[in-house]
Amino acid sequence: MALLDIEQLRIEFSSRHGELVAIDNVTLTLEKGEILGVVGESGAGKSTIGNAVIGLLQPPGKMTAGAVSLDGRRIDQLPGHEFRKVRGQRISMIFQDPLTSLDPLQTIESQLVETMQVHLNLSYSQARARAIELLQSVGMPEPEMRLQHYPHQFSGGMRQRVVIALALCCEPEVIIADEPTTALDVSIQAQILDLLRKLCKDKQVGMIIITHDMGVIAEITDRVAVLYRGKLVEQGTTQKILGNPDHPYTKSLISAVPRSDIKLRRFPMVTYIEDVLAPTKKELDISTHWLGQERDFGKHADTPLVETRNLGIQFVLKNAFLKKNRYMLDAVKDVSFSIKEGEVFGLVGESGSGKSTIARLISGLYKASSGSVIFNDVNLTKLKDESELNAFRRQIQMVFQDPYSSLNPRMRILDIVAEPIRFHRMTGSEAQTRAIVGDLLDYVGLGQQALKRFPHEFSGGQRQRICIARALATRPRFLICDEPTSALDVSIQAQILNLLKDLQEKLHLTILFISHDLPVIRQMCDRVGVMRHGELLEVADTETLFSNPQHEYSKHLLSLMPTLHFLSREGLDMEHAAQVA
Repeated sequence: MALLDIEQLRIEFSSRHGELVAIDNVTLTLEKGEILGVVGESGAGKSTIGNAVIGLLQPPGKMTAGAVSLDGRRIDQLPGHEFRKVRGQRISMIFQDPLTSLDPLQTIESQLVETMQVHLNLSYSQARARAIELLQSVGMPEPEMRLQHYPHQFSGGMRQRVVIALALCCEPEVIIADEPTTALDVSIQAQILDLLRKLCKDKQVGMIIITHDMGVIAEITDRVAVLYRGKLVEQGTTQKILGNPDHPYTKSLISAVPRSDIKLRRFPMVTYIEDVLAPTKKELDISTHWLGQERDFGKHADTPLVETRNLGIQFVLKNAFLKKNRYMLDAVKDVSFSIKEGEVFGLVGESGSGKSTIARLISGLYKASSGSVIFNDVNLTKLKDESELNAFRRQIQMVFQDPYSSLNPRMRILDIVAEPIRFHRMTGSEAQTRAIVGDLLDYVGLGQQALKRFPHEFSGGQRQRICIARALATRPRFLICDEPTSALDVSIQAQILNLLKDLQEKLHLTILFISHDLPVIRQMCDRVGVMRHGELLEVADTETLFSNPQHEYSKHLLSLMPTLHFLSREGLDMEHAAQVA
């Protein structure tokens, strides 16, 4: 008897256009101590299966056929009060977005302690001691002090560690992990995967891991199931599915995984999908179009456009009237580097290392405690006048990690993209603004039919295209990309990264590219800086860093990078196959 049995599952969503079949006749089993990976496109139904198993399927979604059984007992028909006893104690879930799965009004301590007291009948002191132990096990520095903090006081990676601790706290029999390592760097990812693997082996916990990261699939799973448009197209052992897949979709999906061993000119695309191919971009003559006006297309390879000089910032983690009693965190310490005109400069490091903080310091979202930011020979940290600052803000734009939270859900796409154009008064009329927004949406592959729609009507990859269009709207010289594809599956990631490559080449953009995904960094960047605990440890040309790292921490990071040497490459198109050869 399987620990978890999903039989002929069918899930439908009702709408005014009829019934949408999200999951169609899917059968999966999970044994004790086994880790099952579920992969597929965005919208394939991976998370829907997880939500159905744990009883969190939101209306209008409903199970119309099939059954879910735990240890031979059917659980999908349990009344709400009985299912609540199962959820959390016997089955727990690690959600993809840690910020929305944590209560912003409660400290981490109260959330962890309350969960354990409800399900495990522990005293407060026992639950608190276990909470500290769990935070230590997921790599949280200074866990006793961090218990007192609220979710907004953590970085994305740190919040994900809290969510994982929350899922593990009641020692469940089954764990549904929905993109559990999305926001984590390779070192913490390796630590978390070791913890999950050990938990499954030692305590015979069964785990379904939903992810777009083939490195995670290769590292931790025993079997893999491949979903395509709600249907199970292939399943088998991890070695078989990744190394010798049968279905053309699986072959195409695996071919889109970024290479860690060689640098390619472009990212391979998932070519199997019939009507979800890469959007066709409108070709513009950038040299004469509005987008290219006021832009110097000459190459200034040796001229730094951006410099940080001894840059530093401190955050107050524990405030007090007396300065000696305050606890200050040096988020960035004495960081100096330069980015040449037209260069793509990468920043890597573990979550909480200060990468995103540096991006916010350069863009002016944070004010530096020490040091300076030099842009085009002007010290931005000394500018006080708002009009002077706005002139430089127009030239520096940022693409954030989470496209949905960086878009106003109440604004139409026309107004979202047009907002910076209107703010900086860059056009003479509203008709010209509308025409430019339409061209931008065409250029990033969305088309002008997107103008009147709202953010919730788009997929994650499409929303990221909207964010890129908005960032281009001010004709910036410098673009900061902070984990722009971390929440996207490999096929959509390939589209977005190829788009950024095209923009960089045609607009001669200078880009700061922040990521914890080392294969993506290798493909995207000319030079790379390695960060840890707020310090810049090493800067080198990309190929030099990957072939001959100098700092011990850089060597450690690269050693943890999955090699994926056994991945099938049958889905590569001719151009990419030639590059690999």
